[in-house]
Amino acid sequence: MRSVSTPEYERSQRECGIVHFGVGGFHRSHEAMYLDRLFAADAEAASDWGICGVGVRPADAAMRDALVPQDGLYTLTLRHPDGAVETTIVGSIIKYLYAPDDPEGVVEQLAAPATRIVSLTVTEGGYNFSPSTGEFDLTNPDIVADLTEGAVPRTVFGLVTEALRRRRSRGIESFTVMSCDNIAGNGHVAESTFLAFARHKDPELADWIADHTRFPNSMVDRITPATPAELRAEVRDRTGIDDRWPVVAEPFTQWVLEDAFSMGRPALEEVGVQVVDDVTPYELMKLRLLNAGHQALCYFGYLMGYRYVHDATADPLIAELLRRYMSQEGRPTLQPVPGVDLDSYTETLIARFGNSAIADTIARLCQDSSDRIPKWLVPVIRDRLDSGGDVTLSAAVVASWTRYAEGVDEDGAEIAVVDPLSERMVSAAVRSRSEPLAFVSDASLFGNLADDERFTKPYLAALESLRSNGARATLEGLLA
Repeated sequence: MRSVSTPEYERSQRECGIVHFGVGGFHRSHEAMYLDRLFAADAEAASDWGICGVGVRPADAAMRDALVPQDGLYTLTLRHPDGAVETTIVGSIIKYLYAPDDPEGVVEQLAAPATRIVSLTVTEGGYNFSPSTGEFDLTNPDIVADLTEGAVPRTVFGLVTEALRRRRSRGIESFTVMSCDNIAGNGHVAESTFLAFARHKDPELADWIADHTRFPNSMVDRITPATPAELRAEVRDRTGIDDRWPVVAEPFTQWVLEDAFSMGRPALEEVGVQVVDDVTPYELMKLRLLNAGHQALCYFGYLMGYRYVHDATADPLIAELLRRYMSQEGRPTLQPVPGVDLDSYTETLIARFGNSAIADTIARLCQDSSDRIPKWLVPVIRDRLDSGGDVTLSAAVVASWTRYAEGVDEDGAEIAVVDPLSERMVSAAVRSRSEPLAFVSDASLFGNLADDERFTKPYLAALESLRSNGARATLEGLLA
């Protein structure tokens, strides 16, 4: 068995200065990993920045059942393109709380003076706002319940707002709310949504939050696929460690973080985090090249019969689609990115997509498309149209989503469309066979793109070709 590096710093006396909502694979391969590195590098200076993980959704009970018996410890396995594998034990999660078990305990953890940062990886949909209007959804039943007088909070909004109310009444400074989700301006989104909830709960408290709470923007990047079913046994056989929920990720990692904190922060720059004044150029680069590139790959790749990202990337047609989308449509919408060679970045992305050791699934990239496309690709289309640019490839990607959302592949097999709006999207995709613009007429997702012929003409041409000729022939025509 191979040796595995373990935390050499003392964990038992470490204080929780960070409360994190949404402890999944990505948080554990990214933020928690960076904190673990910091503790290893300077355990004494970082002694009050331990993480308390919090689960809110019913599905989070599984993470509770994995982490609590392991005292928050878990394994992170990095798989390199050359086949090398390295596994470490990460110890930065000191505590895990499951809110439905003890909401009062979660609120008091948040309200404790030691808590100085509340971080989030709650997914794009977790911010409860319309992707087209940006308005907070006050009709969500859980939000309605949390806004009821005297309610026991059940959402992240209810828990955080109640904790901030207690901090204000006790004369304790506000913690920082730090989003680590893949959303453009994620700090601004967090600020807007939490303030919207607070204004409906307690307008005076909302004013206090607006004056005292910081919401830094960040750009986060590390491909972290869902844990493969066989990983637990593989880690156990290779290391002797039986981890109930191990994590696997690529070696590459990046975190660009705005330096805007109300009660201080850990010295993350000591472990490779880029702490900057303005995250915007970096986040646009990542969202519009990597994330939108994933969408360019996944639907075409699935329809062409691929099920793993590396297999699709190895197809010259898919690789060329990625290069052309990134260089011709994505990059022209970016701001200058200090210190980044975009040609090199593009090639690095394609190499990362092609890492067969990760075995990232195309199904993972295809899920939750109604959260992703409006945030990652639609802004590219709008910027290109505003500047008079061509959107042929971006429109074809939307067409490939439409064809995928019909729920049947090119061999007639069922496609399991995993999306919070799956019924609506599948219905619209099927209806678009008789009403050509039915899918893109959803203004909550696409705004007014259905009214712009510069978009609809290439969109409809690609969609017709996908249905008549198939995905491969459609790509061949697009890239000829």
